[in-house]
Amino acid sequence: MTSAVPSHDPEQSGASQEAMGEVSAVLLNLEHTIARAKKGLAKVKKSGGDRNVELALEHAITELSKQHKRLMQDTYYAGDAIRLL
Repeated sequence: MTSAVPSHDPEQSGASQEAMGEVSAVLLNLEHTIARAKKGLAKVKKSGGDRNVELALEHAITELSKQHKRLMQDTYYAGDAIRLL
C-alpha cells in the first residue's frame, strides 16, 4: 500500500514564495495609498476644499479598497482554483 503524499518541487515552491512576496509588496503599497488618500480627504474636508477633490478622493478610496480586497482573495484565499477574469 502506498501513501498519497503530494510531492513538493522546491523550485516551484521558491517561485511561489517569490510571487507571494510581490503580491505582499503590492498590498502594502495599496494600504499606504489608501491611508494617504484618507488623510488627504480629511485635510481637504477640514480646510473647506473643493467638493470635486473630495469626490475624487472618496472614489479613489473606494476603488483602491476594492482592488486590495480582490487581490487578497485572488491570491491568499484562492487555493488551487483558477480565476477567469
